[in-house]
Amino acid sequence: METSIQTVSDVIGVYALNIAAAIVIFVIGKFLARKLTDFFVKLMNKKKNVDETLLSFLDDIVYYILMVVVILTSLKQVGVDTTSFFAILGAAGLAIGLALKDSLGNFASGVMIIFFKPFKVGDFVEAGGVAGTVQEVGIFNTEFKTGDNQKIIVPNGAITGGNIKNVNAHDTRRVDLIVGIGYDDDIKKAKDVLNQIVEADERVLKDKGITVAVSELANSSVNFVVRAWVNTPDYWAVKFDLTENIKLTFDKEGISIPFPQTDVHVYKHKS
Repeated sequence: METSIQTVSDVIGVYALNIAAAIVIFVIGKFLARKLTDFFVKLMNKKKNVDETLLSFLDDIVYYILMVVVILTSLKQVGVDTTSFFAILGAAGLAIGLALKDSLGNFASGVMIIFFKPFKVGDFVEAGGVAGTVQEVGIFNTEFKTGDNQKIIVPNGAITGGNIKNVNAHDTRRVDLIVGIGYDDDIKKAKDVLNQIVEADERVLKDKGITVAVSELANSSVNFVVRAWVNTPDYWAVKFDLTENIKLTFDKEGISIPFPQTDVHVYKHKS
């Protein structure tokens, strides 16, 4: 009886040690996986022409691969047959894959974003029904920050499944404005004034040309199209400033800007 108790005690002791060792392996392994991943990313970051978007994606991939190794090592320490475990994992993986097909699709979309590079971290993008600055491209999702500082997380599948508009794809952008004047105003004078306003802005790229032309004879106005090229970071500031300067200068020069009006005529019927 005492021998049996001693045997059970020894077995429990061995299992307890194995479990403790497995826990230690997992904790230390997790720590090392994070450190090795950070080291790998820093090493890649030192190389030239390595996209920040790719670094973020590789960070997740490398870490999860190392964590799989750590978990398998911990299970082996407990006594789990990893060969059988791989067979079970393969069968379970098929079932899980079918159940999580949307997540796998998002993963595949994330890979497409990394390799085809429709945008990178820091670009202002309209995709997946949102518009914002790309903060991070993850394995399954992409994180955006809107102009009013909201955080929006969009599945990668929703991004690659639709149109992608990358505002920062090129170094320069064209500012397009439509400016209307009254039919009684001097067209040539208005055209000269518009040219002077655009040319006076130092941020406008003069070598790319400036366009000021009559584009439409509308119902209540003669419409000019005003086009000028600027560096992409200056786009909104130039557009806002030109709009304001046009209104102020037109007021000063006596050029009218028509607005919708309704004339109501009241007729008095004789009874």
